[in-house]
Amino acid sequence: MQTSVKNQAADAAPIHYGWIVVAMGTLVVFGALGLARFGYAAVLPAMQTALNMDNTQAGVLATANLAGYVLFSAAGGALASRFGPRAVIAFGLCAAGIGMLFTGLSQNFAQAAAWRAVTGMGSGASNVPAMGLLSAWATSRRRGTVAGIAVTGSSLALIVVGPVAPRLLAAFEPDGWRACWFAYAAVTLLLAAAAALVLRNRPSDVGLAALGARAGDPPAASTAGRLDWRRIYRAPAVWHLGLVYVAFGFSYIIYMTFFIKRLIAGGGYSAPQAGRLFMLMGLFSLFCGVIWGFVSDRIGRKRALAIVYLIHAAAFSLFACRASPLAFTASAVLFGLSAWSIPAIMAATCGDILGPTLAPAALGFVTLFFGIGQAIGPSVAGAVADAARAFEPVFLLAAGVALLGALGVASLRAASTTRATEN
Repeated sequence: MQTSVKNQAADAAPIHYGWIVVAMGTLVVFGALGLARFGYAAVLPAMQTALNMDNTQAGVLATANLAGYVLFSAAGGALASRFGPRAVIAFGLCAAGIGMLFTGLSQNFAQAAAWRAVTGMGSGASNVPAMGLLSAWATSRRRGTVAGIAVTGSSLALIVVGPVAPRLLAAFEPDGWRACWFAYAAVTLLLAAAAALVLRNRPSDVGLAALGARAGDPPAASTAGRLDWRRIYRAPAVWHLGLVYVAFGFSYIIYMTFFIKRLIAGGGYSAPQAGRLFMLMGLFSLFCGVIWGFVSDRIGRKRALAIVYLIHAAAFSLFACRASPLAFTASAVLFGLSAWSIPAIMAATCGDILGPTLAPAALGFVTLFFGIGQAIGPSVAGAVADAARAFEPVFLLAAGVALLGALGVASLRAASTTRATEN
């Protein structure tokens, strides 16, 4: 009866508040990942020149950011499950914004590395709880789709950063890269304030049922009382998901970190031309999370994950094997069509396996594995690029690891990655 009353209340409202939470979650991803992490690719060439860094050091900067992300992804998820995601998300975005501000003020490699680590900590403390929050706002019927919408925040950032960063770089040369970090920081700090005002920890906070709830569904599990953390760490499916997630973290961050550098250094592109292709990738990725989240709701998480890993392997191979505008564009389009789908499917799967209450903590746990892959990837890739004096082997490495990810998905138990009945 209680669920039915809440459903009627939701139907009477012009828009379910859950969609407002999803929109705000998308903007959290925009700041926490899109600006804090992917914005680095746009400023890397100018920043590298200004701070006199080689490719290995450029990779280490990305690794510092991702190491910070690893440290606080699990902690952020656990704190969100214990104290509620809203406060943790706002705090994380504040930390990310401060980290970006001081990255722009850095005078040398060591300072930049330290503040990139702080930025990563804030990203992990905000992005993971934001994705986990959506499991509380959607039933398993909508969970993949909702998570897919949220990850488009990264796409929006690519669309914005692609054309805007080159203009800032040119307008404030030789300190244009600093202007970019200041702009990223200002936007992220504004988003932190908005998240604190808009987000709610669960539908019951505003008297609603979750998105996708139907009359006759059992009431949502209570979040009161002691949380059984052992359910996360003793679930074989969660560990397997984490191991598969390593491949995505390692491969995609190589592609994103050295995307513009490869185009300028070995592809004959100017900075504005590379920025336009970066934006094009963002445009094609705008709906990838929604599409693949919906697909995973229909054909199962396992099949959707395997398909996406294979698409990534093809995209990375094209970027390595053919130094032509056609190959580069095809690669960007392929990656864009599937870019953020793996995090969306992983977030939905964690909710399927452990339910909405433990979903943020479970997502934080598997994100540790994802973060390990991310933290290793740029440093390894930078060293390979310096040793080979070329970027082709770097992207072939990324393609091979993505293929390993597809093979890892093939051994997942289908029961762990198909649409689950709602707890």
